[in-house]
Amino acid sequence: VQLQASGGGSVQAGGSLRLQCAASGRSFSFNGMAWFRQAPGNEREFVSSINWDAHRTSYRDSVKGRFTISRDHGKNTVYLQMNNLKSEDTALYYCAAGRRPALSSNPYDYFIWGQGTLVTVSS
Repeated sequence: VQLQASGGGSVQAGGSLRLQCAASGRSFSFNGMAWFRQAPGNEREFVSSINWDAHRTSYRDSVKGRFTISRDHGKNTVYLQMNNLKSEDTALYYCAAGRRPALSSNPYDYFIWGQGTLVTVSS
């Protein structure tokens, strides 16, 4: 069972990237999913989460209106569309599968983590 994150890269400020997190080994259709990130020298922080049926989402304040989380049950994949990127968005982005169907910003509520994909935004 694993999560494979991809889609990171280097962009200029104002640009866009779409991250994806593909799950394999089992279905996560009834699990909440989330994205976290960790910048060099900083602790891992919550970015966004989505509940099992995609009817509820949540975001950290600094990305509201710029990032959109979504999921495709048929592809067992979660996405993070990131628009109007800023230099402070530079970080290693991780996807995670939750222990419960609900969304959560608490990393301890997630039990499977992807390997991370690097996003670098230059100003």
